[in-house]
Amino acid sequence: MEENFFVEVDCQQKSYEGERICGDVFLSGRVKEENRVVVVLSDGMGHGIKANVLATLTATMALNFTREHKEPEKTAEIIMKTLPECSERKINYSTFTIVDIEYDGKTTLLEYDNPPGIIIRDRKVFQPETKTVSLACDSNPGKKIQIYTFLPKKGDRIIFCTDGIAQSGMGTPRFPFGWGIDNVARMAVDTVKQFPQISARDLSAKILNMAYRNDGFQAKDDSSCGIIYFREPRRLLICTGPPYNKEDDRLLAQSVKEFAGKKIIMGATTGDIISRELNLKVEDVFRFEDPELPPLNYMEGIDLFTEGILTLNKVEKLLIAYNINLKLNRGPADEIVKLILESDEIDFIIGTRINIAHQDPHLPVELEIRRTVVNRIARLLEEKLLKKVKVSFV
Repeated sequence: MEENFFVEVDCQQKSYEGERICGDVFLSGRVKEENRVVVVLSDGMGHGIKANVLATLTATMALNFTREHKEPEKTAEIIMKTLPECSERKINYSTFTIVDIEYDGKTTLLEYDNPPGIIIRDRKVFQPETKTVSLACDSNPGKKIQIYTFLPKKGDRIIFCTDGIAQSGMGTPRFPFGWGIDNVARMAVDTVKQFPQISARDLSAKILNMAYRNDGFQAKDDSSCGIIYFREPRRLLICTGPPYNKEDDRLLAQSVKEFAGKKIIMGATTGDIISRELNLKVEDVFRFEDPELPPLNYMEGIDLFTEGILTLNKVEKLLIAYNINLKLNRGPADEIVKLILESDEIDFIIGTRINIAHQDPHLPVELEIRRTVVNRIARLLEEKLLKKVKVSFV
């Protein structure tokens, strides 16, 4: 895979009307040591808690077996042997799609009873090499899985969904047999033509919302649309804390100046160093959007300038709680999380000079030293949001 590829992954979901829990389950993981990304979408039979439990079991097995480099056919057979079977229909309770993106770019898409995946290349549907495999397991003998293999190019998108998308609108005059995967593909291609840089999140939301509209704004099934987008990485720098040695202030400022991407400065002392060394104008905005935090300030050439350790702690809390339904507000920590979500590669530059203010015994017990909080945030970004993270200490 080209070095400057970034694999953006997102999935948007809606539950069956009246259910709080979605019967579809989406899981993703990055195998950092191998530079691999594995994504799974499973659809449990029915809806609600029972469907969710079965889909979770399926998705978890699929993710773990794929990480271990098991052959796709073997993974499918193990899952089918493990899953319970419907006593009436004699079929497994869960369907699934697995996408395995390896370090060299080789991408494998495996489908079992989910709607066919769509690959968009150069603003049209691309059909990769495909093979159909009949499974040899005792459960559901002769059941087939589809396996697609291809090498992605920059700009490629993979779209995969559950029946709630492809069958939306079923029984209506416009779509008596459901929306259909061909119409999903047509809409996706048209959207990419209109918005060539549209993110995975925005494209999956558009497709999901159209399916919801097809159903008269009352979802007739659990609906999920996953998108994988191979594109140029978007970079973000978060700089917090003064360097251990004062003579390194200039080097820190130069690193900020030369960084190609968006920039966040956290902490008054850090801001003072950057503004002094680079001769940047600073203004107090006094916009109090979060009662727990000091307000945002403005620094010329910097995307966000916030307070330091308190805001870092709040960022960590927001990232722990983050899911696709979380609504972010306009506070300093919320704005940082928004920029993180919009970025792919996040560089942290962490100053290690001790701030006397943080030794105050009257400050909250959970107020930890900067590097500890940043390390926890970095782990969340890598494991939960599949971001590429680099942490440097000065």
